Amino acid sequence: QVRLVESGGGLVQAGGSLRLSCAASGSIFSINGGGWYRQAPGKERELVAVIDGGGGTYYADSVKGRFTISRDNVKNTLYLQMNSLKPEDTAMYYCARWRSVVVTTTPDYWGQGTQVTVSS
Repeated sequence: QVRLVESGGGLVQAGGSLRLSCAASGSIFSINGGGWYRQAPGKERELVAVIDGGGGTYYADSVKGRFTISRDNVKNTLYLQMNSLKPEDTAMYYCARWRSVVVTTTPDYWGQGTQVTVSS
């Protein structure tokens, strides 16, 4: 059983910053693939950023240069540092993890989501 608990969402003004955290517990290694997705009202869930077992990262074009994904292997916690936030970043953000170090198209585990709202 794997449990993902997200925190760090909230309301912020445009141009501000937030850091999301995702603490994992259960049968999952800290170096397993991890990622963040988001879903805005009326839109499909979209990939924001991922990190694989080797530390390789990928970002959606819309967040490149503003968001940074990272992890703490000791705490088995995934982070998403979000800077220069825009109103269009408003969404429910979901943490995702994989059973392996390889990131594939479909995560194996999902968090419950944390709301990020950016006001203009």
